[in-house]
Amino acid sequence: MSAKTRAARRKAKPVMNVTPLVDVVLVLLIIFMVVIPAMDEKVRLTIPSITQADERTQDVTEQHAYTLAVTSSGALHLDSRPVNSADLEPLLRAAHRAAPNKKLVLRGDVNLRYGAVRRLYATAQRIGFPGVLLRVNKRQGEET
Repeated sequence: MSAKTRAARRKAKPVMNVTPLVDVVLVLLIIFMVVIPAMDEKVRLTIPSITQADERTQDVTEQHAYTLAVTSSGALHLDSRPVNSADLEPLLRAAHRAAPNKKLVLRGDVNLRYGAVRRLYATAQRIGFPGVLLRVNKRQGEET
């Protein structure tokens, strides 16, 4: 064997290292998993917190429900569309007629007066929604 063939055999072969690529893809995946749900909320609200949250997971029907959001200034949004307060009840009635089994999720800003939320809740009950869910956050840092 000549020295030339031995050197050719010892020469390193190029190998593609995919570890950095996998690291970057996993970081991007985690970022999108955190950012996308936050972008889903079209109306920015600070939702009230509770200390004794129900341990059961979030109601699956909430994903297939109408969402009524009320800002601290009293602006109404039905499924992320601005709604005039005078038009709210006819819109809710039409939505209930279109899908009578769909529930309604009520999201109210923490600075909103309780009476305003209660009137909306009573309106939804009067229309006949099969369930009205009040959306709250679990208070962080407190053990029950």
